[in-house]
Amino acid sequence: MLTPPDGLSVQLLGAALERHWHVAASSITYRPVGFGSHHWEVADSGGSRWFVTADELHNKRLVLTESLDTAFGRLRAALAAAADLRASGLSFVVASLPAADGEPLVRVAAAFGLAVYPFVAGRSFSWGEFSSPAHLDAVLDLLIALHTAPTGTRRRAMTDDCTIPHRDELEVAIDSGAPHEAGQAGPYTRPAASLLAANRAPIRRLLARYDDLAAQSRSRPARAVLTHGEPHPGNTMLTPVGWRLIDWDTALVAPPERDLWSLDPGDGSLLARYGDATGVRLLAPLLELYRIRWDLADIAVDASRFRRPHRGSADDEASWQLLRSLVERIGTGS
Repeated sequence: MLTPPDGLSVQLLGAALERHWHVAASSITYRPVGFGSHHWEVADSGGSRWFVTADELHNKRLVLTESLDTAFGRLRAALAAAADLRASGLSFVVASLPAADGEPLVRVAAAFGLAVYPFVAGRSFSWGEFSSPAHLDAVLDLLIALHTAPTGTRRRAMTDDCTIPHRDELEVAIDSGAPHEAGQAGPYTRPAASLLAANRAPIRRLLARYDDLAAQSRSRPARAVLTHGEPHPGNTMLTPVGWRLIDWDTALVAPPERDLWSLDPGDGSLLARYGDATGVRLLAPLLELYRIRWDLADIAVDASRFRRPHRGSADDEASWQLLRSLVERIGTGS
């Protein structure tokens, strides 16, 4: 995220670090990296450093009526799975440090989930294309290790039920038919409502296709493995001791296609190498399922964002540009 969250001051953050992790911070610096969570670099007077992440639990809900407690529980399960993977010997997993009560994160100011990570020195990457074929091959190797990890590492993970987060709000937005009645929660409320209503038909067609594919996925539970969820370049780091996979807040038990749909360069070679290593043949309908889900989830999350109060921040502007480009692409069928 590009801007710090409302409701979580530096003072409150410092107090939580000291209380739950016994970290006496001498400096707390906001880092505008990634999109979805808030990040800070923290140091103490002795020079030790940590990387701290806060997630707004309102954004982690799957439906508007879901409680923040449920959203927190889902986040805790994902980070607990990462901790179990790390404990099993998968050193590439950057898991959160346990709080004083042993939990992988804590609840702060009711609306935030706070996690503390070891500071990892190395090269970071951005969302988009992999930096080289070697980078892509390395990530595939990490995913093969993840998907073949001992089944005990799944014990605290939740299972993907194919729910699109904030789908309920997206369907209200596309079916309202009256953008002028959408209210004015912020500068993008009515533009977003107009955009979604104007593209109701193609979005509905994509949702219907998604539902058909999700039914196929649910009929094959035996194929499920523990997945990361977002193994794109921005969630990788190259360190002096090897590659690392970060940001495990989306970890779920799911079909392997959840991690692989975006990796294939188009010639099938990467998917074939995965099959040779694991004995699992990847299924085209499930690759399509998660490809579609990525776009629908982005659209639904932004539809929810602009139905809530917002001020037109840099994060709002970035979300609006993403929403517009995605909806226009779906609308033209490209």
